[in-house]
Amino acid sequence: MIEFLENNYWYILLVVNYLLAVSAVITIILKNINPSKTVAYIMVLVFFPFFGLIVYYLFGQEYRKSKIFNRKDIANTKIIKSVGDNLRVEEKKFDNISIDLDDKVKLIKLLKASDKSPLTLNNSVEILKNGEVKFERLLEDLKQAKQYIHLEYYIIKDDVIGTELLDIISEKAKAGIEVKLSYDDVGSNLSSTMKHQLDECGVEHFPFMPVLFSSLTGKSNYRNHRKIAIIDGTVGYLGGINISDNYVNNSKKGRYWRDTHLRIHGEAVKVIQFHFLTTWKFVTDAPLEIKKMYFPEVNSEGNVAVQIAASGPDTNWANIMEAILTAINNAENYIYLTTPYFIPNPQIITALQIASKVGVEVKLLIPKDSDSWVAENATNSYINNLLEAGIEVYRYKKGFIHAKTMVVDDVFSTIGTCNLDNRSFNINFEINALIYNKNESELLKSHFLEDLKDSDCIDYESWKKRSKFSKFKESFARLWSPLL
Repeated sequence: MIEFLENNYWYILLVVNYLLAVSAVITIILKNINPSKTVAYIMVLVFFPFFGLIVYYLFGQEYRKSKIFNRKDIANTKIIKSVGDNLRVEEKKFDNISIDLDDKVKLIKLLKASDKSPLTLNNSVEILKNGEVKFERLLEDLKQAKQYIHLEYYIIKDDVIGTELLDIISEKAKAGIEVKLSYDDVGSNLSSTMKHQLDECGVEHFPFMPVLFSSLTGKSNYRNHRKIAIIDGTVGYLGGINISDNYVNNSKKGRYWRDTHLRIHGEAVKVIQFHFLTTWKFVTDAPLEIKKMYFPEVNSEGNVAVQIAASGPDTNWANIMEAILTAINNAENYIYLTTPYFIPNPQIITALQIASKVGVEVKLLIPKDSDSWVAENATNSYINNLLEAGIEVYRYKKGFIHAKTMVVDDVFSTIGTCNLDNRSFNINFEINALIYNKNESELLKSHFLEDLKDSDCIDYESWKKRSKFSKFKESFARLWSPLL
């Protein structure tokens, strides 16, 4: 028997591999997920023995309908009922804003159907260009905190900027201010020394879905990609900028990082607070006390209409993707999109092509040099179809553009954490602010046009002449795009 095993171990391993692969294929088919994604996984499992199983284990397990996220959704519903009065907007206010927005009101109606995305009007907003601006404002707000600080980040590191921020919240906690910190266990990197400091100072901190080996678990496929902060229930932050030196442009750092964040003062902060609390309940798995100070009355000098859209495996609908799709479909004059990762689903790319064909000016800004070989080539595989439809595609060359923004018709804009790819639309936890305001939209538009000066516009004729090897790399990467 031992001799037989020794002489045939390779065949035995192959048999075991394909038995497991067949089981995985049956499971994938029964889930009724996107057909292209189903085919991609089946191809990997069949044609790449052993490696295919590893890929499926890391990225293919579907948690959206599992007990872990159903449990979170139930907790979300309970929290909504507890804070519902704080999240409601008077119907007459909705009617007033509807007059100004014309057809864009469909966006509000889309999200208004959800208790988690109410329209808020009593807001002033500040668009923060790049990390150095964001951190200056955020650190000052943290220093001014009087009652509490709530932070939720995909990436937080105890490097220079991270240590400065963590030292501030540590001092605040020592002074008796409530400080809660939730960080993604895969994206973040906090030393044991820093965690000890946070514990000693009284900072409550919990990782999101902790894993023993982040690179060897299916849970690495569902991460909290949000970057939000709430100070005293009156000031909130969200956008693309994590807490790391990588996001600060200074002489010590090589690559320029172009990013966008948003500071909100007003009623919309209550909605951000709600989403923080639902995550906090999930990561602590403990009874949650809804304190009155979490939802104070806010008197903002501005009157900017804002909705907060959030999505993740615990939601039945892809709220952010649907909002972006609705905005594209209702554009009349222009659509300006910025994203570091453009690997769209068929709905988004078709909507962009149709918009361009009917006369809407569509411009897309992406990095010239991505931080991911697969993502860059997968993105490039879509460019030809965009150019054929008359869409202008620009590649940012000053550094890496990480902003996730869209502005439409000088009326609507969005800033948040959501990329235009499958991972953001369906897998990660994301959050975006939808802004219905002419002044803010025009400002974001000016930032976009300024970024185009540091970008190359892709010429269709030149693009068609790129090498066959480049086209092969793109096609190969696109095969993997449903899995990214």
